[in-house]
Amino acid sequence: MAKRYVILSLFLILSTQIKAQQYGLFNTKTLFDAFENPAQKAFVLDSSRQYASNFLLPYFGLNAANKGASNLSLRSYINDKVYNTTGIPVDIGRNQAYQTSNIYLFTFRIFKSYKDHQELGFSWQMRSDAFADYTNATLVAFDDFKKFDKTMSDPFNGNGYGQSYHQFSMNYRENVSKQLAFGVKLSLLSGITYNKIDITSSDIQFNTGAQQLTVNVGGTYQSNFLRAKELNTNTLIPDFKNPGLSMGFGTTYTSKTGYFLMGSVKDLGFIRWNKNSHSIAVPEGQDIVIHEGENGNTLQRRLEDLFVSNDQRKGFYTATNAKMDLLVSKRFDFYTPNFIVSKNIWNKGGDIALVNNFAYNEFSVSLSPIYNLNGFMMLGTQAKYQTPNFEFFLGSDNVLKSAAYKQQPDVTNNSYAGASVYMGVGIKFGYTVEHPQNSSYMPGVGDDLDKKGFFAKLFGIFKKKK
Repeated sequence: MAKRYVILSLFLILSTQIKAQQYGLFNTKTLFDAFENPAQKAFVLDSSRQYASNFLLPYFGLNAANKGASNLSLRSYINDKVYNTTGIPVDIGRNQAYQTSNIYLFTFRIFKSYKDHQELGFSWQMRSDAFADYTNATLVAFDDFKKFDKTMSDPFNGNGYGQSYHQFSMNYRENVSKQLAFGVKLSLLSGITYNKIDITSSDIQFNTGAQQLTVNVGGTYQSNFLRAKELNTNTLIPDFKNPGLSMGFGTTYTSKTGYFLMGSVKDLGFIRWNKNSHSIAVPEGQDIVIHEGENGNTLQRRLEDLFVSNDQRKGFYTATNAKMDLLVSKRFDFYTPNFIVSKNIWNKGGDIALVNNFAYNEFSVSLSPIYNLNGFMMLGTQAKYQTPNFEFFLGSDNVLKSAAYKQQPDVTNNSYAGASVYMGVGIKFGYTVEHPQNSSYMPGVGDDLDKKGFFAKLFGIFKKKK
């Protein structure tokens, strides 16, 4: 179990983003922008058609980064299926890994009413988040424990988690005034997998005379599965055995001087993992003794036995990786800069980005320097073709590291590897969304101009109370 956690979790981390969120798509009025930022519009009056969808052509964003000497082991495992720790020092060095994937399997959005520009959307996503803070010694121990030839304190202390789930959402947005808009996203969740480990104490005692190694590890582990064989293709099917809820809300404001402001809170929610899940607490003082001549899998087997012997089957709750985003922008002819600050609410990390968007007719490209608050610097690029009724985009939040992914990393504590790619297609169809005074206006879409939207009514109530 322990080796599976280290290798499998880090493989998933490196093969899928730091929590960069395809910032090049913010403030673009694409379907992705409208579903991720609840107050954003997806339709253009007198140009767009009434319905929008990706028609099961996935919008996906896959990203990862890893910092530390472990880049060598992860690269060799992913490329050659060989777990190699040659040259990695066991007594110094920590590593950090971050991952996120966000895949929109299906989206459908409706222009609901001309009054207050009301839009209603439905979506199905698969999401994952992961973080790990681990030592070089942790990697080396599961490759060849015979490299440990002296007494060490806290060699395996670290922590990490990984969570994946389905998200079924409803979005609604409307204008409260010509300058102000509000939106909300309500979601039903179905958990797929969850792992969390926290090693709070560890030590190694090396007996030179007896050629004997004594290992002590204390900590906790939670998961909805214990062994990899419990997972199969059916695990990916949403069954709501691990149900959850989340919500997001946001607002946009356009000043009279042309500045555009957008703020939102995203994915504020929880998942309840079922009663067959595993909660393990390993107390200090339970030693593992390894003698000379025992094979390389001995430590792995005995650590697994130690954790399994302390297993309790019960349900538990986990939070989703909620975020707060803020965007400030202003258009200058063909050039639009977007300054973005994004911060995780519960988990470590966040981003500061400057998206420089250059547009010519239906085509646009963007260049985005991004600083991740965990100490990473990234450079994003994006190409987009967008008309009122069609959109296609392809980009990366970490293009330089992605391009250099095949290069052999150095075994240094500050080396950094990453990969990122995202892509999507959106199509609008149906009647053209037109002003009610136009002769071709379709009855039933926005014809009740006296009926205010939900947020407009709510805003009116507060104004009356004042």
